Amino acid sequence: MAGSGTAHMRNNDEVVLEVRDLVVEFKVGGGKVVNAVSKISFDVCRGETLAVVGESGCGKTTLGKAVLQLPPPNSGDVIFEGTNLSKLPKEQLRSARTAMQMVFQDPISSLDPRMTVRDLVEEPLWIWDRSNEEDRAAKVRELLNNVGLDPELVLNRRSYEFSGGQCQRISIARSLALEPRMLICDEPVSALDVSIQAQILNL
Repeated sequence: MAGSGTAHMRNNDEVVLEVRDLVVEFKVGGGKVVNAVSKISFDVCRGETLAVVGESGCGKTTLGKAVLQLPPPNSGDVIFEGTNLSKLPKEQLRSARTAMQMVFQDPISSLDPRMTVRDLVEEPLWIWDRSNEEDRAAKVRELLNNVGLDPELVLNRRSYEFSGGQCQRISIARSLALEPRMLICDEPVSALDVSIQAQILNL
């Protein structure tokens, strides 16, 4: 994948994310190197949605993960709200990620099957010590309602008891728990029924 995109910008736009010359390479057998992402550059302004479109295997998922430094790209810069993530120490990067979340393409494998839905959605709030136990419980219920899941029916169940579409809704609820200022979504509604897609996108 290669390309750049800044033509959408207007003079008064507040740029939230700047990606400059991002390169991601993978070593394969025989000493060969696969260029998954090749000098990608783009900007995202506050309140804007940017879609990355391409055929399967072209590097869309790799690009999304590289923005979050999962893992860090081989070269290039990712600047979020004025901070260059590519140059942050590990602990500072971990803290910065609270403002950035990702909804992964495979909702089933991205959820720990040993944890209840309550624990899955509450975990980010607990890790970062957001509010007390009562407020966290209320927040979990609110998030589940927002993605179209009845808390009374799902809180104490585990991810393997749900369909792919339901797991995706749980993943989205979890990703919104910390109220991130940037959300990277890898095919977030492809596993959902048409009836629920608009509701999820409106979130």
